[in-house]
This record gives sequence, structure tokens and C-alpha cells, in this order.
Amino acid sequence: MSRPGSPGVDSGVTPPSFLPPSLLQPRRAPSLLQENASQETRRGICLPPSPRQPTLPCFPFFAPRFLPSVLLPSQLQFSAPPFPSPFRSSSHAFFFSSPPLPPLALAACQPGPALGGFKPADPLRLPLRRRGAGVAELLQRSLHSYSRLQDVRRGCQRSCQGEAGFAEVRPAASPPWEAGFFERVLQRAECLEECLGRRLGGQPTRHRVSRAVEQEFEEREPYNYLQVAFFKLKKLDEAVSSAHTFFVANPQHLQMREDIEKYQRMAGVKSESFRDLEAMPHWEAYEAGLRHYSVDDYQQALTKLEESLKEGLVALEDCRALCEGPQEAEDGEDNMQLGLYEAIAAYYIQVLKCRQQCIFDLATKPGRVSSTEDFIPSHFDLLQFAYDGIGDQVAAAECAATYLLFYPKDEAMQEKLNQYRAEIGEDIPVAPREIIHLYVQRSLMEKKLIYYAVEHLGETFHDPEPWTPEELIPESMKEKQKEDKEKQSLRISDLEQQGRSESLPFEGITITMDSQQLNGSQRVVLDRVLTESECKDILRLAKAAGGAGDGYRGRRSPHTPHERFEGLTVLKALQLAEEGVVNWKDAKLFLQASEKSREIVESYFTPGKSLNFSFTHLVCRTAAEGEQEGRMDLSHPVHADNCLLDPEGNTCWKEPPAYIYRDYSAILYLNDDFQGGNLFFTEKDAVTVTAQVRPKCGRLVAFSSGGENPHGVWAVTQGRRCAIALWYTLSPEHVEQERAQAEELIRQAKEKEQSDPDGEENTGAGHGGRDSPEPPSLRGRARSTSRRAKSDSESGVRSMGQRARDEF
Repeated sequence: MSRPGSPGVDSGVTPPSFLPPSLLQPRRAPSLLQENASQETRRGICLPPSPRQPTLPCFPFFAPRFLPSVLLPSQLQFSAPPFPSPFRSSSHAFFFSSPPLPPLALAACQPGPALGGFKPADPLRLPLRRRGAGVAELLQRSLHSYSRLQDVRRGCQRSCQGEAGFAEVRPAASPPWEAGFFERVLQRAECLEECLGRRLGGQPTRHRVSRAVEQEFEEREPYNYLQVAFFKLKKLDEAVSSAHTFFVANPQHLQMREDIEKYQRMAGVKSESFRDLEAMPHWEAYEAGLRHYSVDDYQQALTKLEESLKEGLVALEDCRALCEGPQEAEDGEDNMQLGLYEAIAAYYIQVLKCRQQCIFDLATKPGRVSSTEDFIPSHFDLLQFAYDGIGDQVAAAECAATYLLFYPKDEAMQEKLNQYRAEIGEDIPVAPREIIHLYVQRSLMEKKLIYYAVEHLGETFHDPEPWTPEELIPESMKEKQKEDKEKQSLRISDLEQQGRSESLPFEGITITMDSQQLNGSQRVVLDRVLTESECKDILRLAKAAGGAGDGYRGRRSPHTPHERFEGLTVLKALQLAEEGVVNWKDAKLFLQASEKSREIVESYFTPGKSLNFSFTHLVCRTAAEGEQEGRMDLSHPVHADNCLLDPEGNTCWKEPPAYIYRDYSAILYLNDDFQGGNLFFTEKDAVTVTAQVRPKCGRLVAFSSGGENPHGVWAVTQGRRCAIALWYTLSPEHVEQERAQAEELIRQAKEKEQSDPDGEENTGAGHGGRDSPEPPSLRGRARSTSRRAKSDSESGVRSMGQRARDEF
């Protein structure tokens, strides 16, 4: 994130009323961009020159899909493969990630000499050589101009807030409130239009792009391309810093992780090259302050924590200023039906929620999905202790009083404040910091409006701050928050006991490994769930229908470019059987095998509780031929199934986008005639392996889905690995909707068969009517746990694209 420009004479910017001018210091642009940004102009959307920043082309250069007029037919032949390109030397093999480059950037590239003996291997070469400097320049200029554009928007918001603000008016001497209000609105709109047009050149709409493009910059996507371009240009220092900058914000990016590891092993790469070009000042100061605080160096801790607080408040205002900018409508058709005040209210509530979200963004470190709770209040908790540590009780008392603005009923802090007052004397006044007092008042005022809209206008809101007084929250929301808290605080107890095999609902199944043998909690491996014949029948189904199943035929795995996978759901299998594409009994066996697995997992882990299907997927992974040499990645990276694994923090965050409603997971293996592909469990560090399981026909691995069971899959280096991946939930509202539809198809087929006893069952194309054996019969009838959900949103149904990442 670039730092905002300082208020200057040329911009007419005035500081916001909330912050004193001392907090609005100039921000420095990333040094790499300053050093390398060229003054040469290019065709496209450009920002006008300024005294400090000459000519800056705007960021659509990075997203050429918004500039179709500048693309030439000859440029369309360039494309970069979405998989690594090998660069080999005499002693090492390097695979650097090669993101698909924008056509405009590729148009500037011509073949040329490779870097220091590294030769591209056809057909995976990158067209980044003779004119690679042009690609790097355009990417750098796009980053720089994006930063400049954000600065201009923030500055104009602040300037117009002062020039066309809502001043107090006396009712007796003023026109009707509506005319007075909209007069101010029109003045503010005119001010913003003029300010943006003057500072950006031309109409502000020329510089507006979709939210998707802005998100690419927020996620630091240009640096992914820059590191490849700089590597080709033999600029290792810039390549490493670009790679590191991208990786900081995208720590789960497998290819970039490998690139970073290779850079670390390369000769000539210095440790200081691994620097974050988009480092946030408040986070740097905060972490430095915590380090000093942990070793009782309170003087240095105070300096850094105060700096973090100051920089954080500036960043907060920067974020809030952008909330009033252009926003894309969520539902254009509905918005066209809104009246004047409904439309104003809907948009204003969006702005307020955006402003409230800014504290979450401020408290979320790049690359993380969870914020640091109580980011601003925690500063004052640390500061009061540190000031007391150096003997400054007056400042300590001020910080304690400031902390109580957030938590006025905190007894421990109240005792601290009373202690400080007794030490400094009752005659010395103690008051909280005014700037924080204003911050709290403003936040509560905005929340009051938002909660009113929640209660009366059907809006939704997730409060990012835990200190909001309960009396401000509507009763209806309190009940919902209580329910959510109870669900999230559910702790899965370890119910495994010796002799559980007697309670299993099927004959002949054996428990091969339990939790103790697997060195973990709530894990089990069972064998003989399917026979060899049943495995072959389901494999035949996968071969016949995998390509048509979920549209994944020939697609590379979402987790690795070195494997291809095919997927099939139970509903799609039965639909294909109805069409005659596959054997009907093979498809029915798929459904029955998954139900059998559910019965086993339920009886083992949750006896007495109904375990529902969340998602069922028949998945085959095939090693890509000719792409296994030097492979270092995994078939599926280490993860947990219902929370976001944080290896650095040694924890797992149970929050979206994780499937937090999933309680148990299982894999039913179908074959073992492949190399690699073992399932393994780790500690929460995602590194320490605690157990491994080798797939084989009829083997069922089941475990609880939480952070206690991080797991991954070793690379499949040869052959084809097939398994049925299963996820279960204790929540009826998240049952697998497709399963109910699949069971309905079976019921209809059964009724049709009973009404037409002489008719032939659909055996599918190419199967010759061969019957598939049924699974072993149950001890008692297996019940169906599938139910029809009210809607996709309520049932937790995910799109196919989202489901792809779920399979093992």
C-alpha cells in the first residue's frame, strides 16, 4: 500500500477535521518504483504531470482487457502458460512461476538471450527477453500510477470535506431542510468532480475501473509478473524483492513459495533483497514495539508503539476517504426500482459499513485473513504498562483512561487507573486522549445508524470491533450472535474407545489404525469397506464419466500444475446414467458406497448423533507425463477442512471462507496402482508429519475436520489415484442438496421399474448390461440423511469452481 501524498498548495488539500495536521505526513512511494519509474509516456489512460511525479500512466496498463482499442491482432499470439517454466543450469534446475502475462505487456517482448546460462525449454519458454524492460516498466508505472490515483482520491475527499461541508444552519433563517441538505450535496459533488478532474486530467470517469482490477492491485498481483520480468532482465535484487512483496500478501501461493526457496539458494542473492516494497508502516512499528516490549525494553517499545498508533490512525483515515469513491452496484436491477430516499439510504449504509470495515483492514496483516483483535485498544493496554515501567505514571494513567473508553467496565484497568491516580495525586487531572475519544464517538454514531438499518431496512452487518456496547445492538442481532458463538465454540470430544469395531454397522470391516497409532486425535483407518470388484466398478464409472462429470476433463489441478484431475458428484453420475452414458448400477453403487461410509463414520465418531452429508466427490488425480522431473510440490497442500490453517501462528482460524460447518471428513480409496499420493497428517506448523496412510482399495480414512487434524497429500508422480472424498456436518441446514436430488432420481427409477417390470434397466453405453454387485448389507437399514434445503444460500451449496478446491 502506497503512502498518501502530503497536503500541498497545488492540490488544495486540507487535513480532515478528525486528525491533527501533525498526523498527515507525506508518505514515501516504494523505492523500487521511484528508482525505476520512467518518464516516457505511453498510449492509454494517463495521469497528468505533477511537480513530484512527472507523467504516470494509469493502472489499466496492467489489465489490458479494459483497453481493447490498443490491442493489435499481432499481439494476440502471445500467451504465457499458467504453469512454471523451467530454467536449467549445469548443476541445478529452477522452475520459476510464470503467471499469464497481460497481452499489452507481452506485446513488448521479443525472444532474446537467456539469463547467465539458463536456457528455456520448449514449449514452456517465456517471451520476456529483448524488450522485457518494457514489460517491467509498464508494470512499475501501473503500480506507481495506482498509488498516485489513490492519493488524489483521498486528497480530494479531504479538500471537499472542508470546502463543501455540512455546516450548522439555524432553522429560522434557513430554507426547508431538504433544499439545504441537497444544496450541500450538490456542492460536494461539484467540488469532487472539479478536484479529481483538475488533478487527474479530464473527466474522473476516465480513471475508473472495475472492482476486480482494483482487487488485483490490493492483492499485489503486478509483483507476480514483475519478478519474472526482472529475472529475465538479470536484475536479481528487484526480482527477489518483487517476489517477496507478492509472497507476503499471498503466503499460500505454492509456486511463489518454491520461487522464494530457490532464490534463497541462488548465489549472489543477498538477504536484504527479501524486502517488502509495500510494507505498512503501522505494522512494522507495531511488531517492532512488541519485540522490545517482550524483552522489557520499555523505552524503545513506547517509541514504536506510539509510532504504530500514529501511522495506524493515518491509514484508517486513508481507508475511510476511499469509501466515498465509486462503488459498483451489487444488484443493478433492484437498484433501478429504488426511489430517491431508498437509493440514498442503501448507498449511505454501504459507505458506513465500508468505513467500519476499515478498522478490520487496518488490523489485518498482509497475507492474513483474521485481524488482530482490539488492535487500537491493545495499544493503550501495552502503553500504560510500558509508561509505568519507565516511571511515567501520568502518561500511564492517560493510557489507562483511554483504554476504558473501549471497555468502561474492565475492573482490572479501573484498578490500575485508581492506582496511578493515587501515585500522581488527585489534584492532577487525568483524561483520555481526545483523538481516541472522537474516534470512539464517531464509530458509535455510525454503528447506531447501521444497526437501525439492520433492524428496519433489512440490512446485514458484521461488527469488526468487539468493544461495541451491548445496548447499541438490536435484540434480534444479539440472539443471532449468541447462536453463532455457540456453534463456533463447539468442541469435538474424543470419543474413540477400544473395541469400537463391535459397534460398526457392517460385517467384516476392520479397524487398522486408531488415533493412538496415528499419533493424533479423532483419526481412524478402516479396511474392507469395499471389495475389489466394487472398487473396479466405481473406477469404471470414473473412467466413463469423469470427463463429463463436473467439467474438469483435462483440467489441471487447482493445487498443482503437475497433475490433472476429473471430478464427479453423485447427482451428475445418476444423470449420466439416465442419459445412458454410464452404467446405472455403477452410479447407484457410488451413492451406496458413500452412504455406507457415512454410516461407519457416524457410528464410530458420533454414536447417537445424526451425521449429514455436506459434500461428496469422486475424484481422480493423474500425474502429468513429462512434468514430474524435479517436482517439489504437493498434490494437495497441508490444510484443515473447517478452518484456515495459520502455520506461523500455530493455530487455525475457524472463519469464512473456510467451510466452518463441516465436522468430519473421510476418504474412501479405490486403487493403489500409482506412485506417491499418500495422505499425511501434520502438526499445526504444517511441517511436522505425525502419520501417513497409503491408499488401497476399500480403505476408509476418517477424521474430525478441525485444526487438530491438518493434512495434505504427497505428489502423485505416476499413474492415476482415485478416491471418494466425503465431508460431513452435524448441522442439518448445511446438508448436501444434490444428494436429495440424486436419491429422488433413484426413487423415480424404482417406481418406474415397478410399474414396468418387463422394461430393461438402463445399463449405459458400452457396458453390455453387466450388473454391479451391491455393497454388503447393513445391520439394520441405512437411513438417508439428505434433506431438501430452502435455498442455495441456506444449504451452503457451493459453486463448482469453489468445490474444486475441496477434493483431496
